[in-house]
Amino acid sequence: MSADVGPRVEEDRLGGDLPPDPDRRAHPAPSRRPWTDRTPFVLEREVYRDDPALAAVRRRSAWTTPLLVRAALGDAVVALVVVAVAAVTLRDVGVRLDALAVVGLSALSAAGWVGTLAVLRGYEWRRVGDGPDEFSSILRAAVAVVAAVGVVSFSLQLLVPRRMVLVVVPLVALLTALHRHRLRVWLRGQRRADGTAALRTLVVGDGSSVRSVVGDLRRSADHGMRVVGVAVPLPRQWDLDGEGEPPCLGAVAEVPQAVVDHDVDVVIVVGSHLSGPALRRLSWALEPTGADLVVAPGLVEVTGPSVHLRPAAGLSLLHVERPSARSGRLLGKAVLDRTLGSLLLLAASPVLLASALAVRLTSPGPAFFAQERVGVDGSLFTMYKLRSMVVGADRQVDDLTDQSDRDGLMFKMKVDPRVTPVGRVLRRFSLDELPQLWNVVRGDMSLVGPRPPLPREYVEYHDSVHLRLRVRPGLTGLWQVSGRADLSWEESMRLDLRYVDNWSLAMDVLILWKTARAVLGRSGAY
Repeated sequence: MSADVGPRVEEDRLGGDLPPDPDRRAHPAPSRRPWTDRTPFVLEREVYRDDPALAAVRRRSAWTTPLLVRAALGDAVVALVVVAVAAVTLRDVGVRLDALAVVGLSALSAAGWVGTLAVLRGYEWRRVGDGPDEFSSILRAAVAVVAAVGVVSFSLQLLVPRRMVLVVVPLVALLTALHRHRLRVWLRGQRRADGTAALRTLVVGDGSSVRSVVGDLRRSADHGMRVVGVAVPLPRQWDLDGEGEPPCLGAVAEVPQAVVDHDVDVVIVVGSHLSGPALRRLSWALEPTGADLVVAPGLVEVTGPSVHLRPAAGLSLLHVERPSARSGRLLGKAVLDRTLGSLLLLAASPVLLASALAVRLTSPGPAFFAQERVGVDGSLFTMYKLRSMVVGADRQVDDLTDQSDRDGLMFKMKVDPRVTPVGRVLRRFSLDELPQLWNVVRGDMSLVGPRPPLPREYVEYHDSVHLRLRVRPGLTGLWQVSGRADLSWEESMRLDLRYVDNWSLAMDVLILWKTARAVLGRSGAY
């Protein structure tokens, strides 16, 4: 052991040359080496005759290579077909190309599109199937292609038809995004089916932090990490308390050995048990194993554009952006709400009028229902809906509270006796929510955001739930596209708070797209 490791207690914690302690290992090995050793593990299996890092690369390549090939071939086919069709239609504007020229132009365009995506990291295996990062690469590639065509045409004095720039490039980007979306759906299906397209993950830290992170990772298979085990300071205690938990593969000091023995691809460090110099030594020790080191900073539900890494004085500092500080995005969101809201209201007017007429003719009472709701920062506003229940239904809530199908403060019944026959149809397709587009146009609501609560629900909120109203309430939101009325109260509030901390225009567009799919699929609506 090197002299700079410290006293015997520190040496024992970090994996010195001490005999195995049964309270520190779940599966003792014949030998244990310190993290500072050039090779901090023992190759005990015949499969590791070569470098474990190379073995890790081959293991990942078994599923990442087919994935990347599918992505690149699909992108190339999209560009090839779109450019070929556009080249043929150029005859309408007097530009005639023979078959060989069309084939050459299409092949060159396909190669250029794939090459641009590759340069902009569109084929990194960590990004393919990720969603936001993947779509960001496609958008940046489209902008780069438009800029490149403009520069080349200006420099060489070429006349490029505007159709090729203003129609072809956006269409190629859109179809590429759809292709990547289908690829992501296939990838998630593989992960749910047998876990083959997932990274074998080891979670390291104190027991409580490890259990929390393992629970979060198990809640969804979309992230591509499959927990194969944990490493904690007291393995024996984990085995006693951890019924149903993943197995303990050793103590914290034995992480490199556990990585090699169990073919681990990713090591996630959580909690405060490892930090500073110890964490740095662990990163050095993992380098020859080929495993990635991921550190969970403890920020709950704060991701993406809200978090920035800022180095200072040799430290890696995480800057968390306040939601109220996003003035530029707030302006963009307001423009999107007013513009798209007005267009949707105009397009939905025939359906809205027909639905209102059906409500008026089939049950006594007005066609529209107005209700006071709580908006941004606790302000009150009047929200409009098509009436889907009998008149006076809101006064019957207290009598039906014990029959609610939802936990927490939100009242919801799958079989609600107050709903009219026409109202049941309106609710099934969410047509009763269409009048809220008027609230969006007025500025009371946004297209995307947490749903506005009733005043009686708002007064019972605890402190953290109040934070969901730091943004304008929305016509749809993150929890609506994650299960709609099928989620628990706690899960719904957690998703609302995640949206408040991480919202962006790209996220809003994605939620609107998923909302359309959820409504057409009629999932969780009643």
